[in-house]
Amino acid sequence: MGKLVKNNVKWVGYLDWELEQFHGDEYSVLHGSSQNAYLIQEEKNVLVDTVWLPHRDTFVENLKKEIDLKKIDAIVVNHGEQDHSGSLARLLEEIPGTPLYCTAAAVQSLEGQYGKQGWNFHVVHTGDSLDISNGKKLIFVEMTMLHWPDSMATYLTGDNILFSMDAFGQHYAVEEMFNDTADQAILDHEAMKYFANILNPFAPFVTRKLAEISKLDLPIDIIAPAHGVIWRDHPEQIVEKYAKWAAAYQEDQITVAYDTMWNGTMKLAHAIADEIHRQAPETKVKVYNIAHTDKNELMLEVFKSKAIAVGSPTCVNEVLTSVAGWLSFLKTLKFKNKKAAAFGCYGWSGESVKLLQERLKAAGFNVVDESVRSKWNPGEEDFNKVPELVSALLAK
Repeated sequence: MGKLVKNNVKWVGYLDWELEQFHGDEYSVLHGSSQNAYLIQEEKNVLVDTVWLPHRDTFVENLKKEIDLKKIDAIVVNHGEQDHSGSLARLLEEIPGTPLYCTAAAVQSLEGQYGKQGWNFHVVHTGDSLDISNGKKLIFVEMTMLHWPDSMATYLTGDNILFSMDAFGQHYAVEEMFNDTADQAILDHEAMKYFANILNPFAPFVTRKLAEISKLDLPIDIIAPAHGVIWRDHPEQIVEKYAKWAAAYQEDQITVAYDTMWNGTMKLAHAIADEIHRQAPETKVKVYNIAHTDKNELMLEVFKSKAIAVGSPTCVNEVLTSVAGWLSFLKTLKFKNKKAAAFGCYGWSGESVKLLQERLKAAGFNVVDESVRSKWNPGEEDFNKVPELVSALLAK
């Protein structure tokens, strides 16, 4: 059933308690999620987004309990991705011809996913508006590449609500819906994880878009994103966090990430962590086995870090496949202003450290020359190289 957001605005989305993976298996969901859709009931009734395809029938039936579907005057499609548009085709079977307000890129993505069905598209641009009652209107703001080319946000005047789409969201199911009712530790963690894993590649767009929205001088009382909590208590707090996170964010932390075959590379990882603590007791150190760690949680730790050390043994002239795949993901996230070092063991040819250095550079890291490359099990000579590697990582 719908839940009141403010005045004549209701949440009509879907709380997805069972969701464990998102974007295929690319994103881990540990605390459930929500697909947020909103119903505005003024002189004109406007639906903002729908929910994911598997829940389309539930969504339509629940929406019927809130409003006679034939009284919906318009549908705003802020983003064409299926978790937001998946129920659209089912809904338009009931109310064909309903105007759809979206960006030009959204027309392409919707028709690309669902076919050309003759839907009644109304293409909008930043600053365009739709009057919905005396004194109230919807203002559209293109949010290109946050995080798809078709994304936009919609602002409701009078109630001062920004329907922000994927920006400012998180994968977190909260029955009570609002940020002040959520577990704050989980909320902070999930909001940063969402930014690090989904929005960080587009951080420059975030910075520019925040400046653009600021210039519009729109009072914002509520930020209603497409996933997770609705920000009603000091909504500016998440905007301020995004501004910090988009500016090559880092904390006083170093993360050591590795995989190992016969524990030699693991021993080096632990030695590096111990040496960081010895040389810089105030610096937070975290150590993870890449093969055994949730990759999205690990990328959150990399996001927070000022430097990382990555290790792999050599296996048939390569790094381990777990590390190779992780490095590919790392490159897509486009982290900035972070240092990196490489280490690993080998028995025959020993290419892993060089390959790690090359791929870390390709991922945008400032890779130090110092490394530890140990033949067979690491011995005293190898461990004696660890302080120099750590000093290079800690140097400003």
